[in-house]
Amino acid sequence: MKAKVLNFRQGRNTQKTNQLLLSVKDVDNRSTASSLIGKKIFWKTKSGKIIAGKISAAHGNNGALRARFSKGISGEVIGKELEIQE
Repeated sequence: MKAKVLNFRQGRNTQKTNQLLLSVKDVDNRSTASSLIGKKIFWKTKSGKIIAGKISAAHGNNGALRARFSKGISGEVIGKELEIQE
């Protein structure tokens, strides 16, 4: 399953580079998004390195998700597609 990166999680004066907001096709409400919590997510960099994270929560009521990684992620990931482990 693929997920598109929308942005980093951010506040008015802060940006959390280890947390991403994701959009998944055919997930359009909070209850469907909640069924994906706990699944692993992977991003493959240009150099071939695989960075793993975990879906931590639903974000809002329209099916967006929050993913958390152990370290900060590069800004080049915005707009890219990540792989969700089924």
